[in-house]
Amino acid sequence: MMQLRCSLVKAYGPAWRLSAPLGLKRSFSTSSKVVKSPEEAVKDVPDGATLCIGGFGLCGIPENLIAALKAQGTKNLTAVSNNAGVDDFGLGQLLQSRQIKRMISSYVGENKLFEELYLSGQLEVELTPQGTLAERLRAGGAGIPAFFTRTAYGTAVHEGSNVIKYGPGGAKGGAVEIMSEPREERDFDGKGYIMEKAIVGDFAFVKAWKADERGNLVWKGTSQNFNPDCARAGKVCIAEVEEIVPLGSLSPEEIHLPGIYVHRVVQGQGYQKRIEKRTVSTGGEIKVDKRRELIIRRAAKELKDGMYVNLGIGMPTLVSNYLEPGVRIELQSENGLLGIGPYPKESEVDPDVINAGKETVTMLPGSSLFSSSESFGMIRGSKVDVTILGAMEVAANGDLANWIIPGKMVKGMGGAMDLVAADAKVLVVMEHVAKGNKHKLKKSCQLPLTGKRVVDRCVTDMGVFDFVTTGPEAPPTLIEIAPDTTLDAVKEATGFDFKVAEPLKTMLA
Repeated sequence: MMQLRCSLVKAYGPAWRLSAPLGLKRSFSTSSKVVKSPEEAVKDVPDGATLCIGGFGLCGIPENLIAALKAQGTKNLTAVSNNAGVDDFGLGQLLQSRQIKRMISSYVGENKLFEELYLSGQLEVELTPQGTLAERLRAGGAGIPAFFTRTAYGTAVHEGSNVIKYGPGGAKGGAVEIMSEPREERDFDGKGYIMEKAIVGDFAFVKAWKADERGNLVWKGTSQNFNPDCARAGKVCIAEVEEIVPLGSLSPEEIHLPGIYVHRVVQGQGYQKRIEKRTVSTGGEIKVDKRRELIIRRAAKELKDGMYVNLGIGMPTLVSNYLEPGVRIELQSENGLLGIGPYPKESEVDPDVINAGKETVTMLPGSSLFSSSESFGMIRGSKVDVTILGAMEVAANGDLANWIIPGKMVKGMGGAMDLVAADAKVLVVMEHVAKGNKHKLKKSCQLPLTGKRVVDRCVTDMGVFDFVTTGPEAPPTLIEIAPDTTLDAVKEATGFDFKVAEPLKTMLA
């Protein structure tokens, strides 16, 4: 640490001598926080530093700062970021060069290298629910050392049974070097909560649209996401921006993040602004196979006029295309958008406007934009009425598993644990059986849980089940059956006993 303090004093002057014992906090503002280049901005980031890095997918990532750090060769880093970009871009570059020792993330997603390094024992990965990650960062920036949340209660996160690092031979070898820590639990008003500790980074790398010389920041579209939360959590915050404007050019009302949180500003160059999932309107009907269309159309009947709705990735995203006539809903996206519109025309594609599935979207009139911590505040605070998700397994008591197959497939929980822990109605949409006609509706889940007793209703291609999630456990009830199946077929395809409603209705009849 003394070496780090000396390097800071040498690079940025004696004001650093007056900083707190941690040695990474500037004491005084300056007339200008602008530095000449990304290389200069990151030159004092030492080996072993903890970095809070903004962005969501490839939207709003500090690509110039990441590239400069890669060129510098700084290693043994702990990177706190919602995900790690893709194999060859964003934080994926630092994974390629083996400069990151530990990732603290919510989602592995489609980054094959991220998954491969973790499963082979070459990378430590602390998987954290997305809303919890945003709140840990927000709390760190606000001087709050810990907080309690219902998210992940009763799951592997709570119990401390997630593998952070596999031993020699990786997941196939079976050895584990580091396990996650169990969380302290408390009961508030009859509900279970777990304690999560705040995150404070040595440095924060964030990307904004505009900045002035004092470090006041403005974001564009959904590029806000994790950036403000990371900025607040960093002892030293470095902001790369597309445009630096003269002091006074930004009105106080349009500033998203005050300059007090920002220590250095650098103008980025040659932005690629890659798009992870370029989705455009085809101008015609969406083609879905008949069995999936049955699921989607039936799920859409659950949505009533005026509801605020969160749609998970995959099949759930299609539900809004099949709303009943006269039904208007507002779609909420975890990455910071309320009022999601349809896919854009090719000429309307904007890399700074995406949904939680990393797809390009549009914004409806009356939409609003906000940070990740604000988004999950809406979710935890029960402002969202309905959550629709997919699943790998659903148990008879309403337990849900949809985020990992230990040792084989790691996608991460993303925001699912936060969503199902809130008071919103949880609707699962899925095909009734897996490949080989294996049960997905089971007496108990075999995979690690996303949430305990959280599923209210499940819509499959064979029927609709209601679950009892409060009070004494009771079997689910089949309330509707698909028009092309029989009750005996449903029983054979279902791994638990269930009641049958009287009368048993036909789906979409």
